[in-house]
Amino acid sequence: MTAFADLTSPQVAELLSGSRRLVLLLPVGAVEPHGPHAPLGTDELISAGMCRRAAERLSGDPDVHVLVLPPLNYGVTRFASAFPGAVSVSEATLHALVTEVCGALVAQGFSRIVVVNNHFEPAHVATLRKATTEAGVAYLDLVRRHNAARLTDEFRTGACHAGQYETSLVLADHPELVDTTTAATLPPVPVDLPAAMADGKADFVAMGMDRAYCGDPAGASVAEGQSTFDTLTDLLVETIREVA
Repeated sequence: MTAFADLTSPQVAELLSGSRRLVLLLPVGAVEPHGPHAPLGTDELISAGMCRRAAERLSGDPDVHVLVLPPLNYGVTRFASAFPGAVSVSEATLHALVTEVCGALVAQGFSRIVVVNNHFEPAHVATLRKATTEAGVAYLDLVRRHNAARLTDEFRTGACHAGQYETSLVLADHPELVDTTTAATLPPVPVDLPAAMADGKADFVAMGMDRAYCGDPAGASVAEGQSTFDTLTDLLVETIREVA
């Protein structure tokens, strides 16, 4: 896998003039609490893991060349504001970052870009949908029903913030960042996040997530994380093929 930022300027010029269709992947996440056991950067780590795997899977493709851009680590994250470590930016800031970064690349000839996001706060997702449409780039929207249907049971229930789904993914890539001793002691917290948000609950505490997680982190495993990454990578490769 080649990271875009590791290239020299002449190498970029050579790729632009090559015969393979270039597709750039932009990982997006947030810095926010993920329970007492998982890292603040969980969402971006998952996005980056998907991008790396997709680039590696397509590394020998004769028609497509995939490069991974430096990630956007900050997002709109107000629901976790009651807990230390939450760092939110405004919708306007996120919109500007995405449209300006993508616009700068498109102006140079990088017309095929996929934004890959794993932070699902509604205002964040809505901003990414708007920004990618305006920038004329693709967005892999994992919360769309046809994509979510291919993911785990916990993901589909909506009780998946730092639960079994996300914790398994971090265990698969960065096990050293998960406090597995603490995770094993955490009881399931069955909060349907989309339903709670629709009811007007504006933060994790009001939703009953007094330790900044929902779902079942104690049920997480490396095996599930690897399997879920396989599915997420399938979804991303399919999107890359469509864009290319």
